[in-house]
Amino acid sequence: MTRLHYAAFAAAALASSAHAAVPLAACDNPSFQEVLNASSATLEARAVWLDRRLLTWPGAVAGSTFRLYHSSTAAIVAKPGTKVEGADGALALEASSAKLPTRFKYVAAGPVLSVRAQDLPRLKDLHRGQLVLVQEAADGRVAAATRIQVAAALDDLYAAAGELPDMGATPKKGRTAFRLWAPTARSAAVCTYDSASGKAGAVHQMAFDARTGAWNTQVARDLSGSYYRYAVDVAVDGMGLVRNLVTDPYSVSLTTDSKRSYVADLGAPNLKPKGWDATRAPDTVKAQTDMVIYELHVRDFSINDPSVPGDKRGKYTAFGEANSNGMRHLKALARAGLTDIHLLPVYDLGSVPEKDCAVPLPSGTPDGESQQALTRKTAHTDCFNWGYDPYHYNALEGSYASDPSDGARRILEFRQMVMDLHRAGLRVGVDVVYNHTFIAGQDEKSVLDRVVPGYYHRLNSTGAIERSTCCDNTATENLMMAKLMIDSAELWTRHYKIDSFRFDLMGHQPRAAMERLQQRVNKAAGRHVQLIGEGWNFGEVADGARFVQASQLSLNGSGIGTFSDRARDAVRGGSAGDSGEAMVRRQGYINGLVYDPNALGGEHRGVDLLRAADMIRVGLAGSVRRYAFQTFEGQLRRLEDIPYGNQPAGYASQPGEVVNYVENHDNQTLFDINVLKLPLDTPPAERARVQVLGMAINAFSQGVAYYHAGIDTLRSKSLDKNSFNSGDWFNRIDWTYQDNYFGTGLPQQDDNGKDWPLLKPYLAKAAEIKPAAADIAFARDAFRDLLAIRASSTLFRLRTSEDIVQRLRFFNTGPRQEATVLAAWIDGRGYPGARFAGISYLVNVDKVAHTVSDNALRGKRLQLHPVHTAAGAADKRALQAHFDGASGSFTVPPRTAVVFVAEQEN
Repeated sequence: MTRLHYAAFAAAALASSAHAAVPLAACDNPSFQEVLNASSATLEARAVWLDRRLLTWPGAVAGSTFRLYHSSTAAIVAKPGTKVEGADGALALEASSAKLPTRFKYVAAGPVLSVRAQDLPRLKDLHRGQLVLVQEAADGRVAAATRIQVAAALDDLYAAAGELPDMGATPKKGRTAFRLWAPTARSAAVCTYDSASGKAGAVHQMAFDARTGAWNTQVARDLSGSYYRYAVDVAVDGMGLVRNLVTDPYSVSLTTDSKRSYVADLGAPNLKPKGWDATRAPDTVKAQTDMVIYELHVRDFSINDPSVPGDKRGKYTAFGEANSNGMRHLKALARAGLTDIHLLPVYDLGSVPEKDCAVPLPSGTPDGESQQALTRKTAHTDCFNWGYDPYHYNALEGSYASDPSDGARRILEFRQMVMDLHRAGLRVGVDVVYNHTFIAGQDEKSVLDRVVPGYYHRLNSTGAIERSTCCDNTATENLMMAKLMIDSAELWTRHYKIDSFRFDLMGHQPRAAMERLQQRVNKAAGRHVQLIGEGWNFGEVADGARFVQASQLSLNGSGIGTFSDRARDAVRGGSAGDSGEAMVRRQGYINGLVYDPNALGGEHRGVDLLRAADMIRVGLAGSVRRYAFQTFEGQLRRLEDIPYGNQPAGYASQPGEVVNYVENHDNQTLFDINVLKLPLDTPPAERARVQVLGMAINAFSQGVAYYHAGIDTLRSKSLDKNSFNSGDWFNRIDWTYQDNYFGTGLPQQDDNGKDWPLLKPYLAKAAEIKPAAADIAFARDAFRDLLAIRASSTLFRLRTSEDIVQRLRFFNTGPRQEATVLAAWIDGRGYPGARFAGISYLVNVDKVAHTVSDNALRGKRLQLHPVHTAAGAADKRALQAHFDGASGSFTVPPRTAVVFVAEQEN
C-alpha cells in the first residue's frame, strides 16, 4: 500500500464536489476539527422542509417575498435591516396551498412555500452547502431570516439511501470498501492508519453518489485489523465550513477511547473464539411469556468478586470463570428457571475512560457524606457508568475488554462471554439506547451531527435538539436514523447471537420502525427475537404528537413487550418520581399500606389498600385488556375499563406484550424502598420476607418476568435513587451473600441531596436494618424456589389473552375481601405444559395469618406445590399453609406466598 490517492476515486470525488482534495496531513491533525472558512453568524432553524420541494415557516407573514439563499462556503450573513451578504445566489420561492403532511402535524401554522420546478434539479447540490430562508422587505433588505430543518428534504431527495447495504468499512479478499452517508457534505475522504496510534498511511478521496447521498471509495487491499477515520467537510451554523475528523457511525470496533474506527469483517475466523459458529442459546423460551430475565451490569457482575482473577474483574472475561462466586450464582438461577441475562449497555459508551480510569476507595460511617463526595469527585474519570450514553451503536465497549487498544480483543471476548453464558444455561439479551446520543453538535464525541449536521436528532420549533430523554434525542422517524437503528439491531443479532433486546425509552421511537426492526432481526436470527422496552409516554412525542409511538398503549397488538408500571407502583408504593416525605408516606401493598403504617403512613384509608390490591391483580392477569374480575367496588370490570391515571390499567392485547417487574436499575432497589416504607422497627428477617413477597408477585404474574440482579440478595445502594454514575461503591453486589451494602454512606448528592435529612436517620440505624447473612440466604433460596415454581408449569406463563380469560380466576375479591391476601385459581385441564389440573396461588402480605375461601374449590384435593415440600425448600413458614377441601378455604401464614396444586387426573 503506497500513499497514492487512488486517482480514479479522487477524480470522481473532485468532479462531484468541485472541492479540493483532503491532504494526507489533515488526517493527523491533533484537533478533531479544522475550520476551512470561518463564519460566526448564527440563526435559529424555525422553518421546516416538508419534502424535497415544499417548506413552511411557522409564524412568518404570508404574502411576503421569500428567497432561499445558498453558499458553498457557509458564508451567509443575513441580519435584519441589511442586504444578505456572502451568498452565492438565491432562489425565489412561490406560495403553495399544500397542506402539512401528517408527519408534521405538530408544526405550528405558517406559510407553505415551494421551490420552483426549474430549480428542483439544483437542490441536491445546494443542500451540500449553507441554505438560509429570508423574508425580504420591498427594498430587498432582510425582514427575517432562518435556517431550515432539513430531515424531510433529505429523506425525499435520497429515499434510495434507505436500501443501501454495507455501510461503513467492508473488507473482503483483496479490497476494502468504505461507505458513508453524508448528503450535505462538500467533500469526504477516508484516512487509514496501520495502527491504533500511529500516523496516517494514506488518505482516500471518496466519490459522491447523487442518487443515495452516500460517499464511497474502495482500497485495493484487505485493510482488516487497521484503523480509519473520515474527513468530512460540512457547513456548520456559527462556525462556517468545517472539516471534521470523525469516526464511522457504523463502526464495528474502535481503539482506546474511540479515537479511531477499526476495520473488521465480523465473519472472519480470527474474530471467532473456538466453538463460536456452533454455539446456540438454550432452547428455554418457546413463547415470549417463558422469559424470566435477570438484568445485569457487566462491571457490577465481577468487580467486587474476589473469586475472579484481578485482571478479569469488571470485564467480559469474568464470565469465563466457571467456578467464580458470580458464575455459580448465575448457574444456580438457570437451574432454577431463569432463562435470560439482560446486560446493561455494552455498545461503545461515551462516559467511561477506557485507559487509566480512576478507582476510588471510599470509606466512612453508615450515614456519612465522605463516600459520595469521593465518588462524585471521580464520577467522570472512574471506570463506572450504567452506559446510557451511546457513542457508537454498533461497536462494543472497550473498558470491559482486556485490551481496549486492540479493536479485535473486545469482539473476541464478548463472543466468548456469550458462549460462557450459553454454557451456563442462559440466553443473552442486551439493553439498547437508540433514543438519544451521548452528545451532539460539534463536540469531539459527537459522531452523527458532525457527519450530517441537524439531521439525526429531533428538533424543536427553533431548531434546537430536544432533550426530554435526558440527553440529545435522536429522530428515528427520519429515514436514516431508523435505518441506523434497524441495521444496528440486525448486526447484534447476526454477529453476536443476541437473543432479545430491551429498548430504553422505546416510546420515543415510532411503532412502524420497531415493527420493521422486528422483521429484520427475526430474519437475521432465523427465529423470533424477543423485543421489550420502556413504553413510557412523555416528552415532545407524547400522545402521538409526531407519530404513532412504540409506547404502552400504541404497541397494543404488535407483540412487542413494554414494562408495566401498574403493579410495580402498587407493590412498592408511590411512584418513581417521589421525593421528600412522600417516599415514606406513600406505602405500598407489600410494605404496610394501611395494615402496618409507618410513622407518616397513618393517613391512608382502607380503600387505598383495596385499590392497590386490584391494581396488582391487573398485573397478575398480564394487564390484558379483555380480562375481567370483580373489583373492590363490587363491579365486574374489564382491565381496559379500570382507570390508571388517565390511561386504562389493562393495555395489552397479549400477555407477551407486558413486562412485569418490581425493581430494575432505575430508582431505589426494592430493599431500599422498603427501608423507607416499612415501620422503622421491622426486624431484618421480616424485611427479607417482604422482599420475597415482591419477587413472588412478579413470579406469579402473566407476561414476561423481569428481575434486577441482586434483588435475590437484598441488594441495597444505600438509598441511592439514581446510581447511574455513583461508582462501584454504591453499585456493588456480594456473591458471597454476607453483605447487601446498606449503610455505606449517604447516596450521591446530585439526585439525593435534597432528601439527605430524611435519609440520614435510616442510614444511621444501619446496624438495626441491615440483613444478616441468614436473611440474605433466605431471600436467595426463596427466589430460586419461586423460579422453580414458575418454571414447573405453563399456567404461570399462559400464551394468549384468551388463555388468561378462560383459565385465570381470582377469588377473595370485591368489597368484602380480605384485602391483604391475593388469591387465584388457574385451570390446567387440557393445557399443554400445565403439569397440574390446576394451580392456586396466594400471597398474604399481612403480619398475621388469614383464611380465605373459594366455593368453587370445595371438594377438591389440593396440596402444597412440590417445591414447598422439598427437603431444601427455603420458606419453612409456607409449610404452615393449609387447604380445607370441605369448605374450600385456605389458611395462609403471615407474609407468605404459597402455591397449591391439583394433580392431573388419570
